[in-house]
Amino acid sequence: MPTYDYECQACSRRFERRQPITEAPLRECPECRGEVHRLVSGGTGFIVKGGGRGGPRGGGCSLEQGGRTCCGRDERCSAMPGCGGGR
Repeated sequence: MPTYDYECQACSRRFERRQPITEAPLRECPECRGEVHRLVSGGTGFIVKGGGRGGPRGGGCSLEQGGRTCCGRDERCSAMPGCGGGR
């Protein structure tokens, strides 16, 4: 469930609220009942752990580690950079 940032136009209070995406934005401040506006935030980042589709980072082909390349072949290929083709 995403967290949204709001700012009250009457008292300038800023606050966060966890809401389902399908829920309408809040309209009034929980403190003074003034009008609030949802702020644009930077969002969140995420980290992909493991090899992902591009193969393992830092060298090596997934063929040696898992028996198949990142694109599913039983041999090295040069089509995908993570396969280490041409080595």
